[in-house]
Amino acid sequence: MSKFIKSLFLFIPFTIVLYVLFLVAWGILIPSEFFIKSNLNYRIGTYGHMYSRIEEVKKTKNIDVLFLGSSHTYRGFDPRIFKAKGMTSFNLGSSAQTPLQTKVLLNRYLDHLNPKLIIYEVYPTTFSIDGVESSLDLIANDKNDINTVELAFKLNNIKAYNTLIFGLISDFLNLNSSFVEPKVRGKDTYISGGFVENREKITTEKKYAQKKWDFNENQFKAFNEIISMLKARNIKVALVYAPIAPALYHSYSNNQDFDIIMNKYGNYYNFNEIISLKDNQHFVDSDHLNQGGVDIFNDKLIEILNNRQALPTNTISYR
Repeated sequence: MSKFIKSLFLFIPFTIVLYVLFLVAWGILIPSEFFIKSNLNYRIGTYGHMYSRIEEVKKTKNIDVLFLGSSHTYRGFDPRIFKAKGMTSFNLGSSAQTPLQTKVLLNRYLDHLNPKLIIYEVYPTTFSIDGVESSLDLIANDKNDINTVELAFKLNNIKAYNTLIFGLISDFLNLNSSFVEPKVRGKDTYISGGFVENREKITTEKKYAQKKWDFNENQFKAFNEIISMLKARNIKVALVYAPIAPALYHSYSNNQDFDIIMNKYGNYYNFNEIISLKDNQHFVDSDHLNQGGVDIFNDKLIEILNNRQALPTNTISYR
């Protein structure tokens, strides 16, 4: 029996090492299109320009406004518009970013960004999903540390574990040292400050069946921790539900439930109820604004925050 146990203890580390070696070889040698939907999903420099955003944020310090949230954030808040009003800003949004990933990003970058105001885009979907997709994006496009290790364990997902292992090895071997992400990808253009510009318009309006948001308790737990962290640092926070296509927005029957929850946290603005935009004029797709929509949305947001004296005090008056 003791011989069996000894053999077992020798076999386990061997198996782990073999598994890691196989995983690394698979990630390096097999083209990404062959494992996009498998249990290893390490995709650097893909949709959303997260790699460029992370490279830039490392060199950015002491800003007036920090934007957080999902793709509605990096496609919805244009630093150029805020700069024209006298504010420095950075957009730290990422695709499908849930509070779990927001917390990781704040742990890494909040101190040196040192924002006076945080505009946090709160989209009901990001409080309803598990956060695996955004975690994989973060693992591949940023350096990994204890934050991403803890994140993987919270998710407890095989894809997150495998991608993290490959990410840690990739960081250690510096496999991405020569990678350069193009500023233009299809119709998207990366703009300094973390924004992604798109001037396309919806060509076909969709109809949606009625549905309801189904919220995830783990996301609200992380969200509460974020709000507490920011309050402890005396950082002003504006919670913003960015506009989505009206047809999509009105397909959800419990929008008011989400509004009630968010209003409990303080300064919350649902721009689907504040401004009127058109599906076929102001949106790239049902979820994301085009540049025309961004201009209208940002101008109105700045006007509201200025009227409520919520903007950093060193900015110019809104006109």
